[in-house]
Amino acid sequence: MRYQVTVRYGSTTPRYHICFVEAKDARDALEGAALQMPPEIVGEVDLVEVRVAPDPDTRSYIEK
Repeated sequence: MRYQVTVRYGSTTPRYHICFVEAKDARDALEGAALQMPPEIVGEVDLVEVRVAPDPDTRSYIEK
């Protein structure tokens, strides 16, 4: 399954790092995202969100 992982970081102004991970479940997605996280932001992370990544081909507002 494809997951989207959003990491919020930044001590003064919030910034976001987003990555996409192929994983069997949310735990594996978190582990995969941790490996992709830039080392310079690790100490500033205050929130991590994991969700199933949207499939653009199945969105209802896109004409086929």
